[in-house]
Amino acid sequence: MRAHRLPLVFLAVAVAGALAACQKPYHEPEERYVFIAANINLPYWQEAEAGLTDAAKQMGVKAEIEGPDKFDPKEELAAFQKTVASKPSGILVSVTRPELFQDPINVAISVGIPVITVDSDSPESKRVLFVGTDNFRAGGESAKRMAQLLQGKGNVAIITVPGQQNMDERVRGVNEALKKFPGIKVIETIDDTGDPRVANDSVSALLHGKEKVEGFICLEASGGEGAAEAVHRQDLDGKIHILAFDKDTETLDWIERGVITATVTQKPYVMSYYGLKFADDLHHNAVHEYKDWRTAPTYPSPTWVDTGTAIVDKTNLKAFREALAAHPKPL
Repeated sequence: MRAHRLPLVFLAVAVAGALAACQKPYHEPEERYVFIAANINLPYWQEAEAGLTDAAKQMGVKAEIEGPDKFDPKEELAAFQKTVASKPSGILVSVTRPELFQDPINVAISVGIPVITVDSDSPESKRVLFVGTDNFRAGGESAKRMAQLLQGKGNVAIITVPGQQNMDERVRGVNEALKKFPGIKVIETIDDTGDPRVANDSVSALLHGKEKVEGFICLEASGGEGAAEAVHRQDLDGKIHILAFDKDTETLDWIERGVITATVTQKPYVMSYYGLKFADDLHHNAVHEYKDWRTAPTYPSPTWVDTGTAIVDKTNLKAFREALAAHPKPL
């Protein structure tokens, strides 16, 4: 009996192998996904690139990051439009100016390219979904922590980049949260243009001004580093509270030195990792609620994925760094 069964087993295996060889691969060799970042020189976007690269390797697709090497919305828009013209399988983009990107995003969607906004949104466009931080809530967290540190009384300054949707939401979150703390006054909102040198100069000028300032609420990565440099240079370590944003190495170093009090950390790696998977699902119409996402009455995906935040200070800095080191992100 066994002697008769063995040839049948080998035949079944051979047939299965032949069928598998004839099957069309899920991913085509020419599939390519592009992430348009706001400033590819920032560690934040290099971490996002690591998430993009890891997801692409797992999926067996090509993925690359493009964008300006400094904060320049028009240059970023040019990179986006160039990418649309190359007809990629999908685009991830961090929108620096919603009003600039709304129509170009709509054009990309109209020609069948799935567009996912990451980190900073263009909510009035036809983008498929947003993957990133709940920025309103994150701003509120910063304000509440500052209120606790100042025991509900004092002057603070906000450091941000006005006009960028995610930053504006954080500022709105700060101002809304501070309504519960009438003893805290925002004396100035600083535009540092995403440059720590500008933040440094602006904070130095404010510290030399007539009004006393007890705290800085920094709503983007460069602000914390710039504010820390200025405060440290004037021997005010620990006397003025600095709440930073993101987890740049410099920011974590300033926390260890006691100059930055705490930072609100985001997850750019997670944003791009899952953003790419969403884009790939859309390209392949993998979610079968509708025949094709391009002609569906509504998109077959979430409209917003909140990747969350965490607050890091001296009490959890060591554990946080150890966790990051366990899975390093290449620069």
